[in-house]
Amino acid sequence: MSVIKSFSVGLGDMFYLKHDNDNFSIIDCDLSNENADRIIQELKTAKANKKISRFICTHPDDDHFGGIELLDDAIPIVNFYVVKNQAIKDSDSDSFNRYCKLRDSDRAFYIEKGSKRKWMNIGDDERGMSGISILWPDLSNEHFKKALASCDAGESFNNTSAVIRYQIGNTSFLWLGDLETDFMEKIVGSIELKKTTIVFASHHGRTSGKIPNSWLEKLDPQVIVIGEAPSRHLHYYTGYQTITQNSAGDITMDSDGKKVHFYVSNESFKWPELEQYGQSKFSNYIGSITAETEYTLQTR
Repeated sequence: MSVIKSFSVGLGDMFYLKHDNDNFSIIDCDLSNENADRIIQELKTAKANKKISRFICTHPDDDHFGGIELLDDAIPIVNFYVVKNQAIKDSDSDSFNRYCKLRDSDRAFYIEKGSKRKWMNIGDDERGMSGISILWPDLSNEHFKKALASCDAGESFNNTSAVIRYQIGNTSFLWLGDLETDFMEKIVGSIELKKTTIVFASHHGRTSGKIPNSWLEKLDPQVIVIGEAPSRHLHYYTGYQTITQNSAGDITMDSDGKKVHFYVSNESFKWPELEQYGQSKFSNYIGSITAETEYTLQTR
């Protein structure tokens, strides 16, 4: 089994992946004095006995690396995966300074489309791979080059976001960072998109990061997770099954490669469309989905 958790951290993003082998991954963080102790303790417990760990920062926006100094001090980040950049900010913070220190250190591994790395997506006799692949950025793409120039000038950071895919068995998960809709439209012909079980909506589910139809047609997600933002700013993806973190709180997904079992921290949250299998691995089980595959789509 593999556990994927999306923390409720306010207006930011933070996830962990407890892989079904010796790997443990964290994607983004937004820690504060209010949530840091709870989340860091959970991370320590979840990653216990895992020998390979990595932190992946999708892009240099404050709500995706907030409190990284708290995390690094408590659980030293030894593998920092980041899109190479020279981002600047109008005002420095402890979090941005630690981000830059990690980004520019020998702990950094610079990710791009097709990146290969032992135990991220290359296994050996010692241990298996994590199942993570990097779909974007393409460093040679002209649209990305413009986005990177804007990032390095301190103007805008969203469109330098990495696109990250995780696969376990028939189940798959996709992170888009804060990519904006018009940018996604521009690069649709330059990124490999395929059937994906669960997609985490870009830019916390905001309309500004609405996943365009040209992407949704290829991804054909069974569930779209809409992050935390003021409800008036959210796009709700009519016609798709969605779960909104504003309502659900922390979302824990437990996958055996065929099914994904959902648990949430909000005890009053209901999702009647889900299948029911009476799971109890975590608190407040709300139901499950069975992963569809390309073959399933062709034959149903």
